[in-house]
Amino acid sequence: MQGPAVAAGPCVSIFIHRPGTRTSGNSSMALLQENRVLGVDTPLGDDVLLLTAFHGTENVSRLFRYELDLISDDDSIAANDIVGQNVTFSVKLTDDSPRFFNGFVSELVAGDTEDGRRNYRATVVPWLWFLSQTADCRIFQKKTAVEIIEEIFKDLGFSDYEFQTKEQYAQRDYCVQYRETDFNFVSRLMEDEGLFYYFRHEEGKHTLVLGDHTGAYTDCKENEVDFPSSRGQDAVTDHIKSWSHRFGFVSGKWAHTDYNFETPSTSLASNSNSVVNLSGIDKYEIYDYPGEYGQKSDGDKNIKLRMEEEEVDHDTVNGTSLCKTFTPGGKFKITGERAGGDKDGSFVITSVQHIATETLSYESGGSVAQDYSNSFTCIPDTVVFRPARVSPEPMISGVQTAVVVGPSGEEIYTDEYGRVKVQFHWDREGQRNESSSCWIRVAHSSAGKKWGFMSIPRIGQEVVVDFLEGDPDRPLVVGSVYNAEQMPPYELPANQTRSYIKTNSSKGGDGFNEIRIEDKKDSEQIFFHAERNMDVRVKNDSKERVGANRHLIVGSDSNGGEGDQVELVHGNKHLNIKNDHVEKIDKNMYLTVAENEEVVVNGDLIETVGGNAHLDIGGNQAESVGGDVSLNVGGGLDQKVGANAALEAGQAVHIKGGMNVVIEAGLQLTLKVGGNFVSIGPTGVNIQGTMVMINSGGAAGSGSGANPSSPSSATEVDSGVTLIEAEEADDSKTGNKSC
Repeated sequence: MQGPAVAAGPCVSIFIHRPGTRTSGNSSMALLQENRVLGVDTPLGDDVLLLTAFHGTENVSRLFRYELDLISDDDSIAANDIVGQNVTFSVKLTDDSPRFFNGFVSELVAGDTEDGRRNYRATVVPWLWFLSQTADCRIFQKKTAVEIIEEIFKDLGFSDYEFQTKEQYAQRDYCVQYRETDFNFVSRLMEDEGLFYYFRHEEGKHTLVLGDHTGAYTDCKENEVDFPSSRGQDAVTDHIKSWSHRFGFVSGKWAHTDYNFETPSTSLASNSNSVVNLSGIDKYEIYDYPGEYGQKSDGDKNIKLRMEEEEVDHDTVNGTSLCKTFTPGGKFKITGERAGGDKDGSFVITSVQHIATETLSYESGGSVAQDYSNSFTCIPDTVVFRPARVSPEPMISGVQTAVVVGPSGEEIYTDEYGRVKVQFHWDREGQRNESSSCWIRVAHSSAGKKWGFMSIPRIGQEVVVDFLEGDPDRPLVVGSVYNAEQMPPYELPANQTRSYIKTNSSKGGDGFNEIRIEDKKDSEQIFFHAERNMDVRVKNDSKERVGANRHLIVGSDSNGGEGDQVELVHGNKHLNIKNDHVEKIDKNMYLTVAENEEVVVNGDLIETVGGNAHLDIGGNQAESVGGDVSLNVGGGLDQKVGANAALEAGQAVHIKGGMNVVIEAGLQLTLKVGGNFVSIGPTGVNIQGTMVMINSGGAAGSGSGANPSSPSSATEVDSGVTLIEAEEADDSKTGNKSC
C-alpha cells in the first residue's frame, strides 16, 4: 500500500535537560505562561502545559511537522485528552504580538519526572496529515482533479481550505485511487496538475491554501527584511543572518507523447523549451512516455508544467534569519548591502525550519529569556512553484478479474468500439451497473479494419483485466474465465476432449449457436449448430468430400415435418454416381427442361405407371427398337394420325379382330398383290387380276393374332431396393440462460 509522501523535520524524540530551567527545587510554585515568549493553548486548559522549546519544518506542498517540548505539574496526562486534538502555540514578535502556529497533536511522548514535574513532547501536524491515516480503493469519473480533492476533504469532514486557482482543469473520465492513502492520492493529483499548497496559521485553526499562480502567494508580515552589514546586532532584532544564492543546471527541454485509440493516426507529441538562459542546455532533453493525456492541447499544457517543475530548482536561495513570520508561500523583499545583486529582490519562501527555546525561569515571578532562529529556502516570486512529482503512483503488477456490468434488464452492454463496463472486486462503492467503471476496451485475437474477431463479454461474465503500464486508470479486458456461477456448457472433466465456440441467444438465452470439436478417440466430430438460419457464401469453388455416408434432412417436427429444398445452378450441374441412384418422392414430381433432354440407359429401361401415362410431343417422335416391340393394351387402343400412316413388315402383317374387322377409307380402299388388286371407290368396286376366281374353292389364310410380351415391373423403392433413411444430426442442446 502506498504511504504518504511526507517531508518532516527532526523526528527523533529526545528530551534535553537544560540547566537553569528550574530556579529552585520547590515545585509548589505554579506554572504560568503569562509574560512568556513561547506560549501554547491546548484542550487541557491554561498553564497545564508550558512550552519550553519547539522546532519543526514547513515546506510548500509538504506536510509540516513540529516537535514541542513541554513541561507540566500533571504527570499523568491521558493520551485521549490531547492526541488528535487541535493545539495552538506561538512565539512573540518584537512588537509583542504573537506569531501563531496551529495543528493537531499526532503523538504525545511522556518523558521523565523531576521534582514532581513531568517532561512531555508533542508532535504537531496539519489536518491534512490525517489523510495519511486512511487508505482506499475507489473510482472517480467525469470529475476534475480539483473536484476530486474537494470531495475527499469533505468526506472526511475538513473545510479549512481554499483554492486560489486560475487554470481550467480538464475533466478526468476515469481516475482511480488504488491501495493508497488519501494523502498520497490527493498529493499526486496536485503534483500532476501543478497545484502547490501551503498553510496559513492563525489562533485556533490553520487553513490549507492551494494555488497555481504567483498571485496565490501571500505577504510575510516582515515583507521587507534587512541583511545588515553589522553582524553584532541584538539577537531579538529580526533580520537575515546568512544568504546563499544558488543557480543550478537544468534540462533545456521536455518532451512526451501518448496514444489515443479514437484518433490513432494523430500525433500527440508535445515539447517545451526552458526559459532558463544557460549556454547549451537546449541539447539536454527529457523525453517520457506515456504522457497520460488524449488530446494534443492537454499534452501541451502538461509538458509546460513539467518544464516549470524542472525550472523551480534552477534559481534558489538558502538562508538563515531571525524572522519569525517567515512561512512557506510568503513573500518578502531583501534589503541591505550584503544582499549584493539580490538587493531589493522579491522572493517567496518554499521551506523554513524554525527553532525556538525559552531556557530560563518558567515559574511565576521568574525572569524570561528566549532564543529563536530559522533556516529557509526561497525562489524569486516571479516563478510559479510547481511541486516535484514524488508521490508514488500505484501500480498493478499483474492482472485482475472483474464482472461485466450494465443497465438493469440488459444482457449485452457495449458501445461502437465493443467496449464494456465492469465491476472490480475491490470497488466497494460500485453499484454493479453501467456507472461502475469507464468504457474498457476488449482485446481480441484479431482486430483489423472492418475485419477480425469479435466476442463481446456479456453482463455477468467474469473477465480478466490487465492495465497498460500497470496504471489503474488504463484497464484493458484481455480474456474471460469461468466461475461457480458461470460454468462451462459441458461437464468437466467428463468432456475434457471437447473444444468449442458456443454463444447464447439474446435476449432470453433459450437458444445457442455452436461450433464444437470433439477429439475423443474414435468419437472425433466437428459439430455445427445454428439456432435459426445458416448462410454459407463461397465466392469461388466449394469442394466437399465425405469418406462414408452423407445424410441431409430438410424440415423438422417443429414445423410439421415440412421444409423445402431449393437449388439454383447458374451453370451446368454434373452428378456422377458410381453405384445405384435411388430416389423416392411421396407426392408429385415435376420436371421442366427448357431445351433438350437426353437419357442414356446402357441396360434395361423399366417404367411402371400406377395410373395414366400421358405423352405430349410438340414435334416428331422417332423410336428405334433393335428387337421386338410388344404393346399390350388391357382396354381399347385408339390411334389417330393427322396425315399419312404407314405400316411395313418385312414378312407378314396380321390384323385379327375377335369379332369384326372394319376398314374404312374416305376415298379409296385398295388391296394389291403383285399385279392383281381390288379397288373400292365411291363409284364402285374394281377387281383386276390375271385370273379372278369366285367360289372356286381354296381356303383363306388365318390371322395369327397378337401375342405381345408382358413388360417387367419396375422395382419398388422399399421393396426390391432398400431406401436408407437419413439420420438426424447431433441435436444435443446444452445452452442455458447466461444471466
